[in-house]
Amino acid sequence: MTNRAEMTRRDILKSGAAASTVTLAPGVTLMAFGGTAEASSRADAGKRWGLLIDASKCDANCSDCVTACKVENGWGSEEELAGLNPGQAPEWIRKVTLRDKATGREVSAPVMCQHCEEPPCVDVCPTGASMKRDDGIVLVDRHICIGCRYCMMACPFKARSFVHEELTDQHVQAPRGKGTVESCNLCAPRIDSGRIPACVEACEKAGHSAILFGDLKDPDSPISKRLREYDSIALRDDLELNPGVRYTNL
Repeated sequence: MTNRAEMTRRDILKSGAAASTVTLAPGVTLMAFGGTAEASSRADAGKRWGLLIDASKCDANCSDCVTACKVENGWGSEEELAGLNPGQAPEWIRKVTLRDKATGREVSAPVMCQHCEEPPCVDVCPTGASMKRDDGIVLVDRHICIGCRYCMMACPFKARSFVHEELTDQHVQAPRGKGTVESCNLCAPRIDSGRIPACVEACEKAGHSAILFGDLKDPDSPISKRLREYDSIALRDDLELNPGVRYTNL
């Protein structure tokens, strides 16, 4: 018989002995099996949400998309970063600079979870915490994540972070918890309420409009039309993951 003190979170959930609520941090209490699973049930299988990022419009000196993601989802505060080594810092989205060795041309672009059609993180997750919604958004269910970090090793885009410390002052729409993995969720709560992702909104407000959001399954959507008109690439296209994030003018 298993010693209850030795049971992992996965064991507890599978045994049916989970409490009716899960507290991820002071002031952030969610119903067990709620949150991510409930959001997934609202996903429309007739859509596939994605982004098209135009590197020629991305200002290397602008990080408004990163700031907007931090504010919307409550990560990367000064208080949180103070107790971490640089390599442990959360990074749902980051700006990278690419340089062509032959020409010296440099471009800047944001990198986040690529929301793959065939996500490696989902394949290696032993609990089902890494999951893909019917509309293509890849998420992490904090309730059943056991912190093994297999998904972080499997992700070829370095798009996932691990929560090392206790957290406070969290956002209800983006709960976080020590000992779990997290990443860009494409602002799924905003999408479910008919809004656009925070990074896209911030980029538009900054006057760059370098990030286009839309339904990849709708041939008449602006993003689908743009993809037909201009050449685009996927990061690590050789892996044939068919990500929902595409780049042009890299």
